[in-house]
Amino acid sequence: MTGLIENETGTQRLIGFSLDVGQPDGRARCRLVADDRHTNRHGVLHGGIAATLLDSACGATASLTIDETGLKPFLTVSLSIDFIAPGRAGGVTAAGRVTGGGRSLLFVAGELIHDDGTLIATAAGVFKRVPEGHGAPR
Repeated sequence: MTGLIENETGTQRLIGFSLDVGQPDGRARCRLVADDRHTNRHGVLHGGIAATLLDSACGATASLTIDETGLKPFLTVSLSIDFIAPGRAGGVTAAGRVTGGGRSLLFVAGELIHDDGTLIATAAGVFKRVPEGHGAPR
């Protein structure tokens, strides 16, 4: 397995990001090549798109603590985002990092960085492990 998840969810297909859960550091990464479909009226990356990338990277990072595929479900309990700089067109990557927690709740920090090294946004979230047999309804 390469650890690259693409087109798994409707959100991924709509926005066009990929999710990399195969890195040895255990940090999931969401990758998007942002273009005019992802920008707001000011021509910069829409905050909702940035939030989606950070939420996905942080949630998958939580999942990687119990499942090497990153597919075990975790639910977002809370997510706080600080926007640092405008996101321009081009490649952006969100990465998560577990900062604490226990068996059912994990605290995860995230960063969204443009390929040129610009820090676009940071996040702090709480993610809850979904117990076995309690998957999200379809």
